Parts: sequence; structure tokens; C-alpha cells
Amino acid sequence: MPRSRLREPAHQVSPRARLMWALSGAAESLVLLVVQVLWWFIDEDGSRTPHLVVGVIWLLLTAVYLVVMPQWRYRVHRWEATPSAVYTQTGWIAQERRIAPISRIQTVDLARGPVSQLFRLATVTVTTASAAGPLKIHGLDVEDARRLIDELTAATVAEPGDAT
Repeated sequence: MPRSRLREPAHQVSPRARLMWALSGAAESLVLLVVQVLWWFIDEDGSRTPHLVVGVIWLLLTAVYLVVMPQWRYRVHRWEATPSAVYTQTGWIAQERRIAPISRIQTVDLARGPVSQLFRLATVTVTTASAAGPLKIHGLDVEDARRLIDELTAATVAEPGDAT
């Protein structure tokens, strides 16, 4: 059997993943806005300068985050399935590249939360016998995800052994 090497996977996730990540990031930022507003009403000191400074910093950081993070993640997130292995690359600040030999795959799952469904995207999770945990491919077009699951299922069934 040819030996697999850790390399950059060939396929990017769906371009719609950028919008999904931006929307998710906006929702997270709204939580911080709620905290800021509560602080404004709870603070009885009277001085609004700290609120304005924190608010402006929050606004700038949120704007940068919502513009940079989805683009960066889209450039980093990659995947590939070959007859011998599944390759993934994830992250944006902390990046991780992993490989799972087909012979080690135990389960293959597809997940679609409400936001993913809105953008017709899915997450494929490949569980192996590895202590490092499952490989996750976020932001796949739902049809690509279904095809990938079918291919991995067929390859796993055809592979002799018990995936341990």
C-alpha cells in the first residue's frame, strides 16, 4: 500500500461558507454588544467615557473580525478524500492539518444545523480510532458532503480490517 503523507488537501470548502462564518461571527458579536449595553445601564458612576472607549474598540475589532475571519478561514479550510486516506486542513489563527487512513475510519457523519441549512452547507465528521479525535470538514456544499459520505462509506466497507 502506498504511504500517505501530510500535505495540503486539494479541495476548498464551498464559497458560501464565508457567509455562514460571517453570520455566526455576527451572532457572537451581538452577545458582546448586549453585555456592553447592560454595562451602560448598570453603571451608576455617571461617566460615559469608558463606555464610549470600549464601544469604539468593540466596533473596530468586530468589523475587522467579520471581514477578515471568514476570508481567512476560507483560504485555509481544505479537504480531500483519496482511495487511501482523508486529508483535512482547518482553522484560521491556529491551523491544523490531519490525515486519516481509510483503514482507520470507524464512522462518517453528516451534520446540518439551522445556519448551515440556510446556506445549503453541511459538516462531515470522520471518526477514527485516533486519540486526536474526529476529522471535521466544515462548510461543504450539501451535495458534495453527501457524495463524500457515499464514497467514504463504500471505501470503508471495502477495506479489510476492523478500523482499530
